[in-house]
Amino acid sequence: MSVTGTQAGGATVKERAGLALNNDFLRKAVKFTTERLRNGKINAAEDHGNWDEWRERGRQIRLHTIAHLDYYLNLFADNARANGVNVHFADTAAEAVQISLDIAKRAEAKTVVKSKSMVTEELHLNHALEGIGVEAIETDLGEYIIQLAGETPSHIIIPAIHKNRYQIAELLSADAGETLAPDTQVLAGFVRRKLREKFLEADIGMTGCNFAIAETGSMVLFENEGNARMVTTVPKTQITLMGMERIIPSWSDLEVMATLLPRSATGQKLTVYMSGITGPRREVDADGPEEMHIIIVDNGRSLQLGDPEFQELLNCIRCGACLNACPVYRHIGGHAYGGTYSGPIGAVLTPALKKNVAEWDDIANASSLCGACYEACPVKIPLHEMLIYLRRRKLEAGRGDKMEALGMKGFAAVMSNAKRYGAVLKIGQLGQKLVVRDGGIRLKIGPLKGWNTYRVTPSLPKESFRQQWKTMEEEIRHGLQDMDPAMKDRMEQIVKDRAAGKGGHGHHG
Repeated sequence: MSVTGTQAGGATVKERAGLALNNDFLRKAVKFTTERLRNGKINAAEDHGNWDEWRERGRQIRLHTIAHLDYYLNLFADNARANGVNVHFADTAAEAVQISLDIAKRAEAKTVVKSKSMVTEELHLNHALEGIGVEAIETDLGEYIIQLAGETPSHIIIPAIHKNRYQIAELLSADAGETLAPDTQVLAGFVRRKLREKFLEADIGMTGCNFAIAETGSMVLFENEGNARMVTTVPKTQITLMGMERIIPSWSDLEVMATLLPRSATGQKLTVYMSGITGPRREVDADGPEEMHIIIVDNGRSLQLGDPEFQELLNCIRCGACLNACPVYRHIGGHAYGGTYSGPIGAVLTPALKKNVAEWDDIANASSLCGACYEACPVKIPLHEMLIYLRRRKLEAGRGDKMEALGMKGFAAVMSNAKRYGAVLKIGQLGQKLVVRDGGIRLKIGPLKGWNTYRVTPSLPKESFRQQWKTMEEEIRHGLQDMDPAMKDRMEQIVKDRAAGKGGHGHHG
């Protein structure tokens, strides 16, 4: 799979974001879909009635599980093995890939059909399978489109969010060898027919895992297309790759997650298909894999355990709500983040999973720190605070921007002294007259270049708030002097009473 489009040519977040911001097609497509998803989530939460109470329930389940992760992982592994599942633990991405390749070689596989797995994207498993002559086919519609485009997902749950139906029709027409109309039913119909053949031919079915149930050793998949059921029932061998944090203790806990995840992701009350899989095919079963493997992947996740600033990162249930709420993601899409995971969760998770953190220093700056991600998160992960922690660690490691540090020192010097602040403000009000045009500053030079390329810097008001307040005080003082003596005494008494805490909430005639 090659890297194209907004993923190419940008070594930094700023460079990649620049490519995205100059792509009107991408910006319109991402804005349209994220707004629809965000509004759907808001409406679903309002319809639910006691959403914040359930968010807290979800948070407590995740906090408890991650705090006792070793216990629940071992319990899950023991129960899964008792069900006939081959359970593997992989410390690194390389180990997870090698285990997958070994299984494929033993099965003499030629074709693998895949569904619902961001972890395989994280591991770049498709490349590895192609390297041993195994064809890996994405069967989720969005993932299939992205695979044809030679790109990586731009969104956790809607990987082709940055494309519209005309672009998709062009890709699928090339795949079909004929011109397909840009109609969703026509396009989906072609993919359905094409993939049905692949399901029947495949030697291995490969999936991700939304949740793993420790008490029974089961794994659960949420989907809206039904293809994951084909992937997990038709091929003789099934491989599930799951991040080690995907565990929850019991089926009763799944009720909470099954309420939070679809509403947060797409605004649905329920996911169309929710499959619980407990082991390979039994003698009494009509279908299912003869051999089942679950690969539990660490790949940097355990580094967050015990870290008071980042352990809650493992609470994530991969709903994508933070992406839909983030004003930065809504403008630049997912490829500008440069990693498998995008948006606020990606800006924290990518550096957390990588040992070479310096390579991802700039990704934490791709945020306005507005806190919209926290408000949207169904399990209340404080992503905005984690982004600040990452910025602080960058400075502590001596990798900070020297000009930025100098600027912040100057800012602190001005803001910590009222007289100094007032003097700078007056200088700014006078100096800006040279550059203000139509109520704003549009110069694209120096520190204003990055901002003014896509926005207009507002001019300083003619009077600051303090100046306006002083003017208002003087007007009131003059007004009191001209007031009738009796009324003046009355007004002064009201001011004294309120200052003393008397009659502050009454109505005066």
